[in-house]
Amino acid sequence: MSPVILPRKTGEGNREAVEGASARINPDLEARPRLRRKMSLPEILLWQAIRGRKLSGLLLRRQHPVGPYILDFYCAPARLAIEVDGASHETRADHDARRDAWLAEQGMRVLRIPALDVLKDTGLENVLESIARAAAPSTVSGGPPPPLRGEGSR
Repeated sequence: MSPVILPRKTGEGNREAVEGASARINPDLEARPRLRRKMSLPEILLWQAIRGRKLSGLLLRRQHPVGPYILDFYCAPARLAIEVDGASHETRADHDARRDAWLAEQGMRVLRIPALDVLKDTGLENVLESIARAAAPSTVSGGPPPPLRGEGSR
């Protein structure tokens, strides 16, 4: 059987040719363009602050597919998934726990950020510091996080 080449639709990323692709495509992948257009306000504010390597030079992707899931944001070098949890996550705790366990099995860490933390007056700055610490090379390898600005030896 020859590989199936799936057509690109406007606004979608590249699709690879794979054997039997039509039977194995994650239906959630079709939702990526819609999810990018329908981001919540906290997701939009966070994306504006981190896109284009604005945060410590980190390359972060939004609405990134991993296995059966689409992550809010993902930092590949740190294998870090960043999820902005709004009110809907309160009723999806079981789903989130299964998702986190599956991601951990794949060697990824999950940083869950309450949406309200992004919206607070000084919350976004604190969220950005948390992401930078979680993605720092010393924390990726399991070492202690780097000292915050103004801390540590001089």
